[in-house]
Amino acid sequence: MAVVAVRLSTRSGLPSLLVYLGIGVAMGQDGLGISFDNVELTQVIGYAALVVILAEGGLGTKWQEIRPAVPAAAVLSTVGVVVSVLVTASAAHFLVGLDWQSSLLMGAVVSSTDAAAVFSVLRRVPLPARLNGLLEAESGFNDAPVVILVVAFSTAGPVEHWYVLAAVIAAELAIGLAVGIAVGKAGVLGLKRLALPSSGLYPIAVTALAVLAYAGGALLHGSGFLAVYIASLILGNAQVPYRPAVRGFAEGLAWIAQIGMFVLLGLLVTPHDLLDDIVPAIVIGLVLTLVARPVSVLVSLLPFRRPWREHVLLSWAGLRGAVPIVLATIPMVAGVQDASRVFNIVFVLVIVFTLIQGPTLPWVAGKLRLGDDESARELDIESAPLERLRGHLLSVSVPSRSRMHGVEVSELRLPAGASVTLVVRDGESFVPTPSTMLRRGDDLLVVATDAVRDRTEERLRAVGRGGKLAGWLGA
Repeated sequence: MAVVAVRLSTRSGLPSLLVYLGIGVAMGQDGLGISFDNVELTQVIGYAALVVILAEGGLGTKWQEIRPAVPAAAVLSTVGVVVSVLVTASAAHFLVGLDWQSSLLMGAVVSSTDAAAVFSVLRRVPLPARLNGLLEAESGFNDAPVVILVVAFSTAGPVEHWYVLAAVIAAELAIGLAVGIAVGKAGVLGLKRLALPSSGLYPIAVTALAVLAYAGGALLHGSGFLAVYIASLILGNAQVPYRPAVRGFAEGLAWIAQIGMFVLLGLLVTPHDLLDDIVPAIVIGLVLTLVARPVSVLVSLLPFRRPWREHVLLSWAGLRGAVPIVLATIPMVAGVQDASRVFNIVFVLVIVFTLIQGPTLPWVAGKLRLGDDESARELDIESAPLERLRGHLLSVSVPSRSRMHGVEVSELRLPAGASVTLVVRDGESFVPTPSTMLRRGDDLLVVATDAVRDRTEERLRAVGRGGKLAGWLGA
């Protein structure tokens, strides 16, 4: 049902998470009558699903796109979150009437942008790389501090000494960052030097490394979510064997995680209990979308001097999804007063504002003239190690907007020890000559020795981005 539903949601423009939540609600007490109220199980499965979703997001994020945006994303994920929490909590207290503990919990729960929503929506919206990188990095980074805040507010209510909480957040983020870097670097080294007996083991190994990063960060009292994202980011941007297959496997796992998590969250909610919380959810959502998010973006990005149009788009692109709903289960498990009401408000808020923001994001980007339809797409290169022959087979696909189109094989200027041995075009394969001109949609088979494998892949990607003059005159 979920697989069919995602096709229908794509055609209608609705975010898939709403369809999955709808399936869960339809199966629940007010639908088919399935009774489910296990909040603890929902939280555990939600955490596991977020690990898989963050891993897929890290594996699919291009480092060259987010590297310039890392400082801004770090500030937006920390200072911006604090500003958003304070503004939203104030609205929840003074406009809705929640007590301060529930208000702070509300502010913390909804201040995190959802990685799954951001990754899925932004990859369909042609934005400039600098904005894509900032939004993806923010969604990968901000889960960690928000989880810490929600746990702190759930166990002790309003924090008396804010500087202690700030120190704890900084320490947990530092530990998570260190664990993620260590696991990612060690994984890259191992996968490059160890030829596994089956290509199907590489995706499993990378997924296991991502889970290991989360577990290591959590066991060391650090941020496991930050660790898994950093480790996956390193693995996804390294020259590991069978990288497209690894990413495809991770994407499939992420879909399973999203389906299971959203359906379970839909089962957990009882629709007739939401009626009293519709108006409070809309009020808080309006303050969050029109005040808290824009103010947090403005304060966080003030030192970076970005154009006002980018501020507007970044404010509107603060997408919420499953993460706030999963985080809303933490105070329920902890037994916080009014936790059920916080959960219901968050559930309604996510549905209403995802319906508004998700489908309208491409329109907003177009009105702000921030589209980027003409950017050259990255080459899709898959590497298969030939251990006994001390070489690698590189399978290269030329995308429709790649600047490799029109380049002759000799103009690739591959390093000695690498050669294009086969071209597949329109279903026909042939051995190219030095004067063979490459075209969009071609699939190439490149053979490279171990010594020049990395240089060969770097050269192919450079030509894909810069054309035949890549490497000359700074191109």
